[in-house]
Amino acid sequence: RDYSLSKFKGDLIAGLTIASLCIPQDIGYSKLANLDPQYGLYSSFIPPLIYAAMGSSRDIAIGPVAVVSLLIGSLLQAEVDHVKNKEEYMRLAFTATFFAGITQAALGFLRLGFLIEFLSHAAIVGFMGGAAITIALQQLKYVLGIANFTRKTDIVSVMESVWRSVHHGWNWQTIVIGVSFLVFLLFAKYIGKKNRKLFWVPAIAPIISVILATFFVYITRADKQGVQIVKHIEQGINPSSVHKIYFTGPFVAKGFKIGVVCGIVGLTEAVAIGRTFAAMKDYQLDGNKEMVALGTMNIVGSMTSCYVTTGSFSRSAVNFMAGCKTPVSNVVMSVVVLLTLLVITPLFKYTPNAILGSIIISAVIGLVDYEAAILIWKVDKLDFIACMGAFFGVVFVSVEIGLLIAVAISFAKILLQVTRPRTALLGNLPGTTIYRNISQYPEAKLTPGVVIVRVDSAIYFSNSNYVRERILRWLTDEEDRAKALGLPKISSLIVEMSPVW
Repeated sequence: RDYSLSKFKGDLIAGLTIASLCIPQDIGYSKLANLDPQYGLYSSFIPPLIYAAMGSSRDIAIGPVAVVSLLIGSLLQAEVDHVKNKEEYMRLAFTATFFAGITQAALGFLRLGFLIEFLSHAAIVGFMGGAAITIALQQLKYVLGIANFTRKTDIVSVMESVWRSVHHGWNWQTIVIGVSFLVFLLFAKYIGKKNRKLFWVPAIAPIISVILATFFVYITRADKQGVQIVKHIEQGINPSSVHKIYFTGPFVAKGFKIGVVCGIVGLTEAVAIGRTFAAMKDYQLDGNKEMVALGTMNIVGSMTSCYVTTGSFSRSAVNFMAGCKTPVSNVVMSVVVLLTLLVITPLFKYTPNAILGSIIISAVIGLVDYEAAILIWKVDKLDFIACMGAFFGVVFVSVEIGLLIAVAISFAKILLQVTRPRTALLGNLPGTTIYRNISQYPEAKLTPGVVIVRVDSAIYFSNSNYVRERILRWLTDEEDRAKALGLPKISSLIVEMSPVW
């Protein structure tokens, strides 16, 4: 209602900026999902339009993301081989996307968004960091030009595959392209981080890299020297895929299982991104509305040849810094992607896979948040265990196991906090009427003849015995201490219950 020309100007600039970033990323992310390149572009055309009409975040940029692409790719590959059964693999991908949307929309309609809060921030930090390392390692096959590469994602298998190919599998022309442009992309990110006014430098660096690398391969015919290229991206807008979704048969259950996992991970990422930027701009994000919007766009996306999409942190950050005002920036991005699908896709024929690998590596490096991990260590050691458990589970085993560890430790911590609530022995601060935890305030003095205990959380049947035993232990300890020091006997017990209410 209050949309103006000045707002459109901001959205137009932001939309064009994120479009220059999303096009090369989408082509690369589709490879993570083991899908043809056009499916990445399809997924940045329809879903952003749906979100722009229904979403509540002004800053989220919608499209395929690295972590979800890797997750859906590994889960699908465990069920169907994408090389031997390409058609079944693609159909299962659309089925999983459909059920991911159903899961997200159902959580929103039923107001069950609180369920995603069970995945703790620490577990998410560890999972994202581990997934980023895994994704970067997977790109070595493109950056080094290795033709025969392991399909496993754990670091041991990947490094074995890399070193086994040293003498006969690496391609030096590919390495020159991949490493040189990776250095360029990382330098562009460094410039953008040092000077926020130059945010557009890392945003346009990927598309510039693609143009330069494609031109270089074309004029030198490096593809004849073993440099792997994209070869073909199907031209035209999204074809309908309604008839490809499994609604009956054994693949329905498999699609449902994969869809639920990918839907929840995508939802967690999008809501976290939305809340971050909403706090920066001081506006409220409607969590349930977000879930319905994300669910609807994935349901519609599954019917229009898209795979699971969500909010992208790198693109959303660029969208924010480019001065977006409303979700219209997503519409602008979609229009640019549409033009790309209709006109430009044939020009990507000679794009080397190495440059796509470099773009993905430069994009996921920011997901390794070591500063957050250090802060988690300082604040809560149990949270740090959850963080590291998720990280090492992803890196050394698989994405699925890492996610399972993250969820398991998060639930374990919740159960531990419910069954073992914090309690404290209180003492008086000299010269005041204030009572504080004596373990946190060494100067606090215990009151002779009185034991004051504080319970810091609600009491349930599951923790009532623990609380009772804890209080009785303190009473016994204080009676023994009073007897040893010749102090008055304990005559009163005060249980401070205000935190419970």
